[in-house]
Amino acid sequence: MRRRAAEYRRPVRSRRFSYWIWALFGLFSIAGLVLFVLHHKQNEDRVEQPVLENNERFEQVAHEGLNFTEDILSARSFSRQLAEQMTLAKAYVIIAKEHNNLHLAWELSTKIRSCQLLLSKAAMRGESVTLEEAEPIIKSLSSLIFRAQDAHYDIATTIMTMKSHIQALEERAHAATIQSTVFGQLAAEALPKSLHCLHIKLTADWLKKASIQVLADEKRNSPRLMDNNLYHFCIFSDNVLATSAVVNSTVSNADHPKQLVFHIVTNGVNYGTMQAWFLSNEFKGSTIEVQNVEELSWFNASYAPIVKQLLDPDSRAYYFGGYEDLNVDTKLRNPKHLSLLNHLRFYIPEIYPQLEKVVFLDDDVVVQKDLTPLFSLDLHGNVNGAVETCLEAFHRYYRYLNFSNTIISSKFDPQACGWAFGMNVFDLIAWRKANATARYHYWQEQNADGTLWKLGTLPPGLLTFYGLTEPLDRRWHVLGLGYDLNIDNRLIESAAVIHYNGYMKPWLKLAIGRYKPLWERYVNQSHPYLQDCVTS
Repeated sequence: MRRRAAEYRRPVRSRRFSYWIWALFGLFSIAGLVLFVLHHKQNEDRVEQPVLENNERFEQVAHEGLNFTEDILSARSFSRQLAEQMTLAKAYVIIAKEHNNLHLAWELSTKIRSCQLLLSKAAMRGESVTLEEAEPIIKSLSSLIFRAQDAHYDIATTIMTMKSHIQALEERAHAATIQSTVFGQLAAEALPKSLHCLHIKLTADWLKKASIQVLADEKRNSPRLMDNNLYHFCIFSDNVLATSAVVNSTVSNADHPKQLVFHIVTNGVNYGTMQAWFLSNEFKGSTIEVQNVEELSWFNASYAPIVKQLLDPDSRAYYFGGYEDLNVDTKLRNPKHLSLLNHLRFYIPEIYPQLEKVVFLDDDVVVQKDLTPLFSLDLHGNVNGAVETCLEAFHRYYRYLNFSNTIISSKFDPQACGWAFGMNVFDLIAWRKANATARYHYWQEQNADGTLWKLGTLPPGLLTFYGLTEPLDRRWHVLGLGYDLNIDNRLIESAAVIHYNGYMKPWLKLAIGRYKPLWERYVNQSHPYLQDCVTS
């Protein structure tokens, strides 16, 4: 076949199309490579993140594993096994000693010490006890415990032995508690050296300086002592420094201190001391009378049943006896209950027959507000104005009196609210009208055998003034500064009178440090006698 001429042939197709194909293929390859690199990077990030999280979790678990308390409580830990075996071994040590098997007791004690040392090291390093550490001790303790059981120290024997030891420990704890109370009471009863020194110096002044005795005689018949237009306070005490703090705090916070009259009664031993102190010191113009209880001739055994009872030899032996009998409440051994001064509060109308109203203050109180508004309070015909203490259940009548006795249970409500001595307003006109002192005598005679109550002046006070007591606002009298460490500061600051009832009196080293400055601010520390007695 003859070929066509060149001009008649079909034109050849362009090869540019193949170039485009290769270009697209190259682009796709590059994109794929980029995607592969990015995907690989993401996979690496995803792998690294769980690794870091796992590491953090591992560190947290490792940190939590440092809690030795949780470790020793874990049922699977070697620490717990060691602790349980050690407890059992301690019981067998006691039993082995009681059966005179001293060698076994020594072996058990040695392994117990090894166990304690291992647990202590584990706690210090913050790691659990390992099997290698625990296995030798567990095996040896198990072997010794088996030997103890084989020696007939069975579970029954163990239980009986432990019961007897628990009972013995309880008895020892009870005896220690009583002994602690006794020591506290003895410390509270003891006169501090500085107070004894002050007493000696003041007594010497009273005996040597005739001018003080002359001045005392001149003031004995002052008309202010019977003036019912003035404000009268009575304090019965044998502690000159405590009484001085009461007087000083009262006049320091009074709006008109010159209108205050203080009636102090003390015993014969401290009479000269009191006179010398109060006559040689100024208390802002207030009037101060000091009397000797031994000069109250009417206050004798034929008139006052309490005097007859306190003079009874059995009573004196009971209160001043030793502390060998641990079954007797140590509070009942306090010789202060033999002090006639402690019972004079029931004879205020007889001591001050011309007065109509008085405020009674204990010598362990501090006055922080003006007390003269107490004299204008309406007692609604009652004899005694006092702050009630029944916010706590243990300050109700049944806690002070023997309600198993029909004399008590037939006349009094066991849930009646108790109240406090220490700061009391007494309407002496109402007292005489109600013949309250005769009621007091009646109850003292009924309690001659000590079956109605056992302690102090509050129980007979609750009986004497039952139905004759007017409740006062709690802020007038805050108690507990002689034993309670947790009294609210706001309550103390708002109180007119704070009371250091309890063994921790503010003039003793036993005093609660938090409350002591409230008392010390009313003690004249600059007095030369006090300075000499503190430094001597």
